[in-house]
Amino acid sequence: FFPVMRCLWKGLGKRSSGGSIVRTFTPFHFLVEPMDILSVRGASVIMNCSAYCETPPKIEWKKDGTLLNLVSDDRRQLLPDGSLLINSVVHSKHNKPDEGYYQCVATVESLGTIVSRTAKLMVAGLPRFTSQPESSSVYKGNSAILNCEVNVDLAPFVRWEQDRQPVFLDDRVFKLPSGALIISNATDTDGGLYRCIIESGGTPKYSDEAELKILPDPEEPQNLVFARQPSSLTKVTGQSVVFPCVAVGFPTPYVRWTRNEEELTTEGFLFLAGGSLVISEVTEEDVGMYTCIADNGNETIEAQAELAVQVPPEFLKRPANIYAHESMDIVFECEVTGKPTPTVKWVKNGDMVIPSDYFKIVKEHNLQVLGLVKSDEGFYQCIAENDVGNAQAGAQLIILDLATTGPLPSAPRDVVATLVSTRFIRLTWRTPVSDPQGDNLTYSIFYTKEGINRERVENTSRPGETQVMIQNLMPETVYVFRVVAQNKHGPGESSAPLKVATQPEVQLPGPAPNIRAYANSPTSVTVTWETPLSGNGEIQNYKLYYMEKGQDSEQDVDVAGLSYTINGLKKYTEYSFRVVAYNKHGPGVSTQDVVVRTLSDVPSAPPQNLTLEVRNSKSIMLHWQPPPAGTHSGQITGYKIRYRKVSRKSDVTESIGGTQLFQLIEGLERGTEYSFRVAALTVNGTGPATDWISAETFESDLDETRVPEVPSSLHVRPLVTSIVVSWTPPENQNIVVRGYAIGYGIGSPHAQTIKVDYKQRYYTIENLDPSSHYVITLKAFNNVGEGIPLYESAVTRPHSGKDTSEVDLFVINAPYTPVPDPSPMMPPVGVQASILSHDTIRITWADNSLPKNQKITDARYYTVRWKTNIPANTKYKTANATTLSYLVTGLKPNTLYEFSVMVTKGRRSSTWSMTAHGTTFELVPTSPPKDVTVVSKEGKPRTIIVNWQPPSEANGKITGYIIYYSTDVNAEIHDWVIEPVVGNRLTHQIQELTLDTPYYFKIQARNSKGMGPMSEAVQFRTPKGEVSHIAKYLPCFLNAIPIGISSNSPHGSPTSPLDSNMLLVIIVSVGVITIVIVVIVAVFCTRRTTSHQKKKRAACKSVNGSHKYKGNSKDVKPPDLWIHHERLELKPIDKSPDPNPIMTDTPIPRNSQDITPVDNSMDSNIHQSILPSGHESEDSMSTLAGRRGMRPKMMMPFDSQPPQRKSAAHLPAVLDLGAPKQTMLMLYAQAQTFTYSLPTCADHQDPESTTGAYLANAQEEDSAQNLPTAHVRPSHPLKSFAVPAVPPAGSTYDPALPSTPLLTQQAPNHPVHSVKTASIGTLGRTRPPMPVVVPSAPDVQETTRMLEDSESVGTLTLPAASFGSAYQNGESLCV
Repeated sequence: FFPVMRCLWKGLGKRSSGGSIVRTFTPFHFLVEPMDILSVRGASVIMNCSAYCETPPKIEWKKDGTLLNLVSDDRRQLLPDGSLLINSVVHSKHNKPDEGYYQCVATVESLGTIVSRTAKLMVAGLPRFTSQPESSSVYKGNSAILNCEVNVDLAPFVRWEQDRQPVFLDDRVFKLPSGALIISNATDTDGGLYRCIIESGGTPKYSDEAELKILPDPEEPQNLVFARQPSSLTKVTGQSVVFPCVAVGFPTPYVRWTRNEEELTTEGFLFLAGGSLVISEVTEEDVGMYTCIADNGNETIEAQAELAVQVPPEFLKRPANIYAHESMDIVFECEVTGKPTPTVKWVKNGDMVIPSDYFKIVKEHNLQVLGLVKSDEGFYQCIAENDVGNAQAGAQLIILDLATTGPLPSAPRDVVATLVSTRFIRLTWRTPVSDPQGDNLTYSIFYTKEGINRERVENTSRPGETQVMIQNLMPETVYVFRVVAQNKHGPGESSAPLKVATQPEVQLPGPAPNIRAYANSPTSVTVTWETPLSGNGEIQNYKLYYMEKGQDSEQDVDVAGLSYTINGLKKYTEYSFRVVAYNKHGPGVSTQDVVVRTLSDVPSAPPQNLTLEVRNSKSIMLHWQPPPAGTHSGQITGYKIRYRKVSRKSDVTESIGGTQLFQLIEGLERGTEYSFRVAALTVNGTGPATDWISAETFESDLDETRVPEVPSSLHVRPLVTSIVVSWTPPENQNIVVRGYAIGYGIGSPHAQTIKVDYKQRYYTIENLDPSSHYVITLKAFNNVGEGIPLYESAVTRPHSGKDTSEVDLFVINAPYTPVPDPSPMMPPVGVQASILSHDTIRITWADNSLPKNQKITDARYYTVRWKTNIPANTKYKTANATTLSYLVTGLKPNTLYEFSVMVTKGRRSSTWSMTAHGTTFELVPTSPPKDVTVVSKEGKPRTIIVNWQPPSEANGKITGYIIYYSTDVNAEIHDWVIEPVVGNRLTHQIQELTLDTPYYFKIQARNSKGMGPMSEAVQFRTPKGEVSHIAKYLPCFLNAIPIGISSNSPHGSPTSPLDSNMLLVIIVSVGVITIVIVVIVAVFCTRRTTSHQKKKRAACKSVNGSHKYKGNSKDVKPPDLWIHHERLELKPIDKSPDPNPIMTDTPIPRNSQDITPVDNSMDSNIHQSILPSGHESEDSMSTLAGRRGMRPKMMMPFDSQPPQRKSAAHLPAVLDLGAPKQTMLMLYAQAQTFTYSLPTCADHQDPESTTGAYLANAQEEDSAQNLPTAHVRPSHPLKSFAVPAVPPAGSTYDPALPSTPLLTQQAPNHPVHSVKTASIGTLGRTRPPMPVVVPSAPDVQETTRMLEDSESVGTLTLPAASFGSAYQNGESLCV
């Protein structure tokens, strides 16, 4: 926003009600203000500026606060629009006349002046290289870095050449702000000679040439390392940020980024090839800790950098234009924000406003003007400034003149001071002679200090009032008062001046003005102030109070002058200061606090807890913690690592890393002992280093893919209160051993655990009970885990009163035996983990070395470490605490963590405490199932198999999956068909799809907390195929004619020796015959149905139900089950835990929205219970041949069946259809059989038996809409069941793939049917359902045996071919 000023219009406006002439405001503002510019020596620069007013303003320029004389300047000139042109910028090491701060000044005569924001002109220095490119090589596909470091002001003028040709930059080849060139995904064309050029005016400066070689992929994996890591940055809003992150290794690494441990997406961020991160136009929301994570499948490394964002000043409230009269008090309001917090100053007509008695800064940034005079008129500007910018906004003040339009009152009479105090005076007066009543008069009281021309005014609060209280006066001061009466025509004559002196006051000094504080050094601050305006007597001395921010104890020092320097402060610490003046009466009013931070310095303490971990024969990993709080002395910018061979102490190598708390040192020699030390860095330099700590690389690269073997020996020596444990390492020296874990306890070795270094060969267990039986275990461990334990037991000696502290210790095979600390600290006890949420656990513990009240009074601190064992090589994370609890955040959901605590006091530390374990709560899956694939089942074009993998972020045990599929990818999700799958299955088959149709599949996982996100839709088109229309007539046709085609294929393989021409002849012949036979059969079946119904009604009237059919079954035709087979609900009764399943009414859902989620415990039952009509569960198929008696049952609604008599089922002539599959007739003939257990009429004496009876004839049944209905296939392109699908050739069920039918969808105009199904846990009981066995088609001999068995159990066994007949009231319509 450009500040809007107002230009005074020279005409007259309307008159106000008070008689004053109102002048209007017209615009006077800057159209363009100068901006910061970076230029080069010898170039021309234009500082833009343009101001607008009806009267053209005069433009001038200031440089560094001084007006420029442009008339006699031959290099600088003013352009017509007001901009400043600087020709041929001059810049040298000792002469920089053009660099500085410029400000545009616009003036309108007799009106006022406004000033623009200040703009900085920077001139780039002489072209110099701080580092030049060096020859290097890179593996193909990796990233290369070519350094060309220059000063920041020269970086925009750097360009690169390859083989003397310009390098074109993109997201693969890009230049860092420092000038360095990064080449990602290197190819053969990237090889060549590179050099960088600085073109900052004048002759270009070239760097040395460096050759980049592109190497082929190595055969062996290469260690993953950072070639360039990101560094912490501070940027201004609107600027761009580049975080370089270049990792090299083989396989080629993949780089991802997190901010504050949250994964970054492409929204708002640009990921360059190779892994570098670009943030364009940063905002305050981008502040945080950024982590670059490189992973190549073999190892993962990460680096961190912090982004801080500064904000230029912005106005929240701008000053407003003000009309006022003389002697009034006004306030210009100005509210600003920015980071760092901006400072505010006020300018009037281009000149700085100096605070005084009449110009005051109130409420931080507002300007108050007291007792206005005519000369106060003009333009006032609020100028806000911080380290990264400045801005200005202003307003105009107009002092209105008074005019009369009628008779005015005379002067008030007898003005007297009736009450005079030290700081207030009460005045009274009498009404003017011209208006003795004075009821409509108001009064203005003007007053000023004697000798001061600026008057202030106080008005009476209501008309007719003749007294006023003037407050906030100075003691012992002479004031001049006069009173003016005012009526509707305006103010009248003034009374004679009245001089009144306030009373002297034994008064304390006022606050010292203009207190300022600035840091001189990391440990000193200078504070300055001025003499209080209300001294009230001679100031004897001052007292300066100061306090560290965040503390509650204030210190003070006596000062005689107006400034003081305080030494001995903490480095890089904020302090607050205030000053109190003293006179002979005592302390005066305190100033406001001013806050300043001491300067930074090198850290005053070394990093903490440096540990070494030998990775292999050539590398050692270092871990450490920052220096203690309060010793950083500034912002830690990195760490310096120094290391050397122990044998050659003079040869020291340095390595400087970022702010991460770990570093992998590589390229070391095998079997060599190295010493390491770490120091922290700030911008001021390097702090003290840690003590040297040594570690020896392995002689050879040992195996760490498995846990160590058992230690070769374990010896214990008991004493009175301690046991000396000694051991020898495992015999297999080829496996890495990183330490030993010693567990011990009375009767159990799991009470306490102590871990020691891998070099240690003995340990003394202290603080034991005398005469106690201890069990001790020893395990070697590495990063994979702990090995097999070795056990020993020992009984401590009885307490004899003798001093047994001396121990004659023997050690076996231990050339390196460090002596343990004679007085180690006791580890914390009672470690407990309290789970708070899915990512937070609170750790608490007790410290037996503290008093009973557990109050910490010394400088000890606790280190908490934690890790999870998944994956096995997870590293410990640690944090320090100064209380007896710690809140661990950022954990993974549903993950078991182990925690332990140690205490440190000075240089003494305890061992790690016993471990506590805690598993975070589950969370809904936050990622969908992955790797979703859809394939067609071989030999079954209408069946597909869906495969997937569990979600990457399951966040708990997956209890189930839901497969959604549809032919319309854009359909609402509730219109998709769903298939539930149990959580332990990762594959599923869906049957009876429409051929040559595209389908879309999505999968959703769930756990105990709910459903996760859906996967992306996967498209699959079912294969093309032809279905013979003869299949429509097969059900009745196969009952009427025998077919006797056989094949040599024992399993019905589609490969047949029958010639294809013969097949065509057979199909055509059979088709012609079929049309004739179908008509005859239909008439015949209809007549038989009527006679069978009459026979059944008569049979069911028998009360004792004693009809039994033995032997001859030829007179009884088997009931055919095709017509209403779709109303059968299939339930597995073999797996029901209740021997008497309960029948409940269950409405069939119309679509996926009607499906109620089921409990996880029912998943397996649901999965096995929902079967497609006419097909068998695959679990039963796998064992069917050997276990005929274990077939799963189809639960058929019992109450919906009519009373039936027991009948021995009679099969028609059995067709030899086990093998041939040459025609669709043969295919269908090999369908499976259904076995129905038919109850006797005696079983139907219950009155309920009549409630669900089937209607007597087909017409009645077709009209019935509320019959119990099982899985009704929808007429939907997903699955068509108008004609039952003919099983494809070679169809055998794969028992590994579960099959679940399409959930029922009803036609919209039909009511929802109720189905009585067997449900576990429902209330109420009815008779058990009729079991329906679904085996595969038996051969002739099996069918005969099954018929014989059915005579005794009332079971009806049918071949699937009989499903072509209509089933009505349990009778066959087709024979």
